[in-house]
Amino acid sequence: MKAEVDTVLKAGDTVGGIFEVVAHNVPVGLGSHAQWDEKLDGKLAQAVMSVQAVKGVEIGAGVLAAGSLGSEVQDEIFYDQDTKKFSRSSNRAGGLEGGITNGEDVVVRGYLKPISTLRRALKTANMITKELVQAAYERSDWCVVPAGAVAAEAMVALVLADAFLQKFGGDSMTEMRRNFEGYARQIHDF
Repeated sequence: MKAEVDTVLKAGDTVGGIFEVVAHNVPVGLGSHAQWDEKLDGKLAQAVMSVQAVKGVEIGAGVLAAGSLGSEVQDEIFYDQDTKKFSRSSNRAGGLEGGITNGEDVVVRGYLKPISTLRRALKTANMITKELVQAAYERSDWCVVPAGAVAAEAMVALVLADAFLQKFGGDSMTEMRRNFEGYARQIHDF
């Protein structure tokens, strides 16, 4: 990646790329399946898509899954008698099913386009004379993927925090902690 970015810099061009945000230890049951605008995967996609230059968002193995058979993308569920826990054979769903977290890591990818401010001028039209001119160079980052990843990580954290507050919130941190701990016990004892 570093070599590619260095090559693009020397050419006066820009390059896009893909970043991945992974949220660990997300509780089971955040989000909703009941309404289209309450599905957590939709909220995550909207938040990551709002990051500048992001032109596509993927949850889990969404892009690969689109060209696969159902038997190749399902995350089989197992129960371990020793640990008394449910687990999955894989996490192709990216930690979300039906708009709700399933206890696996939440995995979101953003696809960034190369930004259009280049060090080497491209052709454009003068807005007043409408004549063909060279675009003015102001400044340019040649690869915004690292910065995009940081912004997306913050957006994912905000969406997950909001979902957590919706499920466990109360009038104080003490009340929210009590609500979450009671829920965690219920899940553990299931």
